[in-house]
Amino acid sequence: MPANRPIRIGTRNSALAMWQARYIAGLLEQAGHAVEIIDIVTIGDKILDRSLSKIGAKGVFTEELETMLRNGEIDIAQHSAKDLPSTLAEDLPLIAFTKREAAHDVVLSLNPDFRLSSKMGGVVGTSSTRRRAMLAKEFPQHQLVEMRGNLQTRLEKLQRGACDAMLLAYAGVHRMGMEEYIVEHLDLDRFTPAVGQGSVAIQCSSQLASELQTAIRNICNDVATETCLLAERHLLAQLDGGCSVPVFGHAKLHPDGIALKGGVLGLQGEVEMYASAIGYDPQNVGMKVAQDLIEQGAQKLLQDIRKQLAS
Repeated sequence: MPANRPIRIGTRNSALAMWQARYIAGLLEQAGHAVEIIDIVTIGDKILDRSLSKIGAKGVFTEELETMLRNGEIDIAQHSAKDLPSTLAEDLPLIAFTKREAAHDVVLSLNPDFRLSSKMGGVVGTSSTRRRAMLAKEFPQHQLVEMRGNLQTRLEKLQRGACDAMLLAYAGVHRMGMEEYIVEHLDLDRFTPAVGQGSVAIQCSSQLASELQTAIRNICNDVATETCLLAERHLLAQLDGGCSVPVFGHAKLHPDGIALKGGVLGLQGEVEMYASAIGYDPQNVGMKVAQDLIEQGAQKLLQDIRKQLAS
C-alpha cells in the first residue's frame, strides 16, 4: 500500500455500523494513520421483509465486504463480531477484536413499567431466533413479532405501536445513545448472549501487507476480549452455528483460565442443552463445550431447526 494512501475501512452503512467504523478510524488516526471510510448496503440490510434464516443467514451482513477485501477495494472491514459466520475463508483472517462492551441484552419500551416477568403478556419484537427461544422458554405469556432493520428503524416501529417492547444488545443501544428507552437489563446467565456480542471485529485480506496487519492489530486489538471471543467462536464453529439458530455462548476470564458457557435451545425453548468448561487454551475450551453439547444431541437439534426455519 502506498505510504500516502489512507487505510480504507469497509462497513455497512447503518448508523451503528458507521459508529463502529468511525471508532476504528479514530483509533487508527490517533496512531498517525490517514483513514477513509467506504460504506455499502449488504444483502442483510436490503431484505427486511424476511427473517435471516429465509435469505441465507451465513454472510448476509459480511459477504459484500469480503468481496471488496479480495478485490482490493478496501483494506479492512469492520463487523459486529456477533454477525460473523462461524467459519471464515482462510484468505480473509480476523486480525483484531475491539474491547468488548457489556455483552448482555436489554428490553426497550416506551412504558417504563414494562417487565418481561409481568403476568400480563405483551407484544415483544425481536429478529433473533436465540432471543425468541429464550423468551418462549422463560416468558411464554408474550406474543413475539419479527423486528428487523437497523436500530433507528426498530425504535420507530416501537414508537408507532408495532410492539410493546423489544429486545436488543446493550452495546448497540449504548452506542446509539438510546439508553433512555431501556426498562430492563437481562441477566447474562439466564439470557446468555450471542457469540461475539459486544465487540467489533476487524477483517482483512491475506494480501494486505503483513506489517500493516500487525500495525492495525497492535492499535485496535484487546487481548482479553480476543481470548474470550476465540473460545466462543471455536464453540460456534464446531456446531456450525450462526445468527439464524438459537446457539449462544459467552466467555469470561477466570482465575483458572477462560470460563465458557454455551448452549442450544429448541425454537420454542422446549429443548434445552447447556455446557461449560474452564481452561487456558481458547480452542480447547470451545471444543470441550461443543463436544458436550454434541453428545447431548445438539447437531441433530440444529439440523431440525434449520429445516423448520427454511420451510
